[in-house]
Amino acid sequence: MIIKAKTIITNDKANNFYEDAAILIEENIIKEIGDFDKIKGENPDEEVLDFSDKLVMPGLICAHSHAYSAYARGMSVSKPTDNFFNVLENLWWALDKELTLEDVKLNALTTFMESVQNGVTTIIDHHSGPNAIEGSLSTMADAATDLGIRASLCYEVSDRDGMDKRDLGIAENINWIKEAEKRDDMLSALFGLHASFTLSDETLAKCQKAMEEVNSGYHVHIAEGIEDEWETVKMSGKRIVDRLDAYGIFNDKTLSIHNVHINEREMDILKEKNTMAVFNPESNMNNAVGAPPTVRMLEKEILLGLGTDAYTNDMFESMKVAKVFITHENHDPTKGFAEAIKMQFENNPKIMERYLKRPVGRIEEGAYADIIALDYDPITPLEKENWPGHVLFGLSGKCVTDSIINGKVVMADRKIKTVDQKAIHEKSRQRAKAIWPKL
Repeated sequence: MIIKAKTIITNDKANNFYEDAAILIEENIIKEIGDFDKIKGENPDEEVLDFSDKLVMPGLICAHSHAYSAYARGMSVSKPTDNFFNVLENLWWALDKELTLEDVKLNALTTFMESVQNGVTTIIDHHSGPNAIEGSLSTMADAATDLGIRASLCYEVSDRDGMDKRDLGIAENINWIKEAEKRDDMLSALFGLHASFTLSDETLAKCQKAMEEVNSGYHVHIAEGIEDEWETVKMSGKRIVDRLDAYGIFNDKTLSIHNVHINEREMDILKEKNTMAVFNPESNMNNAVGAPPTVRMLEKEILLGLGTDAYTNDMFESMKVAKVFITHENHDPTKGFAEAIKMQFENNPKIMERYLKRPVGRIEEGAYADIIALDYDPITPLEKENWPGHVLFGLSGKCVTDSIINGKVVMADRKIKTVDQKAIHEKSRQRAKAIWPKL
């Protein structure tokens, strides 16, 4: 396959930038970027995707999401959601208890499809559903495979639904990690944990013991609400990161999510353990939990990526909000722009490098062919030096027209090609309508 493009943002380490150029894809790998006539002349039998009027760039990466929350769109709840704990108990923990394996697949499909439509080609998901645990990650993997998106999956272990459900969650994670090791790089695995305040010492010890069987990291919420810190200190006498560190939670494959209320010492532990972190700006604002120390984490060279926490499936939107959130919180108009770009275009690809055999998030020789095309007619010059400004202030997920993932066309002319989106949406509406009255 040859992609012919008007403009190519590569996001490679040299920041190469091309106009009226082409990308040669062999199977699922980017083979060459350069002059169209030369590439076509040397590969006359290759199919050409003509994006000569479009902007082409690497597919975006979402470093944290929750597909299980899909039915919440438009939903109201009857119980209070006036603080962080009530939001968890009366909204998310009430919803996830209603999910069947059918819902798990529908939620994955609808979330992943919308992600693709907004230019996301890789997603790291954190699943929960205590009444449909066994087989849930394989079910989500089937949805990802049917659609053709690259996904990392885990199940959220917690004590909140009892010890039997906890043990099922541990087993589901370990079984999926073992299964994912046999798959190609389209699917990968982490061990999911909810948060410190819902995990007893016994549970953490069991998780640590179970992880001795596999080579993986954890995907865990850290200090999203101040209540997590308070409850952790009350139960253990330690702050969250100190407590979890004693159980081997932090390593170079672990994702520490949110980190809103961590202090300098906790940041130092994350750095010492080479643990990665993820900022979810819209979710933090929506839940009124506070602002994480993003600038300080980046100053400490913690690998801080960007996610959505499922508030949106549009990483362009998440970047925009990250920029203004950081600017506002730091009372400094010079902060936010570079940080938002760094998290998405430098750090998210580096996060995925720890899980995959080849790069994603870059258009370069040897990388996986995860590429998006966008309708964008810039009103000012679009150049090598200023493309991040166009990304933040000119682009949105609605500009994306085509998505190629792992060398295959998943969306063309804004239409998903691999699954029946209309039928899936209809089933999702029916299931949501049945579940909403219970909440």
